[in-house]
Amino acid sequence: MNIIVCVKQVPETTEVRINPETNTLIREGVKAIVNPFDTYAIEEAVRLKEKFGGKVTVISMGPPQADAVLREAISMGADEGILVCDRAFAGSDTWATSYTLASAIRKVGAFDLILCGKQASDGDTAQVGPGISTHLDIPQVTYVKKIEEIKDNQARVERMMEEGFEIIQTSLPALLTVVKEINEPRIPSLKGMMRAKQAKITTWGQKDLDLDPQNIGLCGSPTQVVKIFTPPARVGGQMLTGEPQEIVAKLTELLKSEIH
Repeated sequence: MNIIVCVKQVPETTEVRINPETNTLIREGVKAIVNPFDTYAIEEAVRLKEKFGGKVTVISMGPPQADAVLREAISMGADEGILVCDRAFAGSDTWATSYTLASAIRKVGAFDLILCGKQASDGDTAQVGPGISTHLDIPQVTYVKKIEEIKDNQARVERMMEEGFEIIQTSLPALLTVVKEINEPRIPSLKGMMRAKQAKITTWGQKDLDLDPQNIGLCGSPTQVVKIFTPPARVGGQMLTGEPQEIVAKLTELLKSEIH
């Protein structure tokens, strides 16, 4: 079974800065980690490889330093890391990102399954995984909490819902986005870390992929951030005391004064 995992390098801290000219995150000087949700996708891919055999290829789109997340995936048991890296990709929105990653996946070749974390912790859109499946024209199942069975080019999975879950069967190849309930990511072994340190990371740029220049990077992104600002600090409120009926009366008067 050939499995592809798409991962992202994200800032470790929530205190990120914004470039006022491009309205994009300033990642320089900020410690970065593998997107926490993606670690569950890596773990599930390695478990499937251990069960069925095959190969796990991990792909990330980002700056040169994003090779660190690929090495972390290799230390967990992935076989190969591919970094999609080019200044032409800078500023890509979710559509342009999924378009570029889909092109990289086509270059990889035949696969049975693509796994992604449910969303990235810095963007929280949950759009890139479904976008990749759309560009590749393959089935997708999101918020997968359990892969029940893979047999005869079919996969049966449990998809988490707000209340309970649903069972979905899909043909392969397919793309699944997974939630943290699916597994517990392993701690890399010393052997795995040594292998990751020595691993050769393949890098592909714009010239290596079959891409329309009009569909990549900031200029090729249909979603544009028009304005970004820091919300003003909250002004301290007031504490209402007394009996419940008294508090209700005071609150009612305050609300009336705000309206008028």
